[in-house]
Amino acid sequence: MRRRELLGMVTALPLLAQEKNLRVLVKIESELGDILVALSGDRAPKTVENFLRYVDEGFYDGGLFHRTVKPDNQPQSPVKIEVIQGGPNPEKKPGYPPVALERTNLTGLKHVDGVISMARSGPDTATADFFFCIGDQPELDFGGKRNPDEQGFAAFGLVLKGLDCIRKIQQSPATAQKLTPPVKILKISRVDA
Repeated sequence: MRRRELLGMVTALPLLAQEKNLRVLVKIESELGDILVALSGDRAPKTVENFLRYVDEGFYDGGLFHRTVKPDNQPQSPVKIEVIQGGPNPEKKPGYPPVALERTNLTGLKHVDGVISMARSGPDTATADFFFCIGDQPELDFGGKRNPDEQGFAAFGLVLKGLDCIRKIQQSPATAQKLTPPVKILKISRVDA
């Protein structure tokens, strides 16, 4: 499929329907399949720039999907979510500073099915780990109750192709929330025009 055809598909997606200058597509190659993601650089520029720095410098090559969060493996949380989380190659240590949190109330991006977002422990702490939403996850938006600070997470793109792969990863063997074994990320790269 050509880049122009892929960008044409974006207008049918509610999250990115009004995105006028969507320019970046990335392909995540994993051992369970490929995921094509459109990044929303106009709405979440700092987050996209941060993610692409790790992509362009190869930090995700050999990375891992290491966490699966499902309704049945978060017994202590009153707010249930469904996501899979991935990160860079554990042997590579980039050491970049955290990126400022681009809150969903400012970007207009929401945590709907297939959204990619940055993992974080507190506001302005996201570095390289990211996650995909499985189903709509409004409690991850600004004001959501998943985190006590209610600041939400920085959504920054949407899956165009590969939701089946994301669901396969989510259903992979796990101990609590830890994928055992983790699912390998072979490579993440930009899709050329």
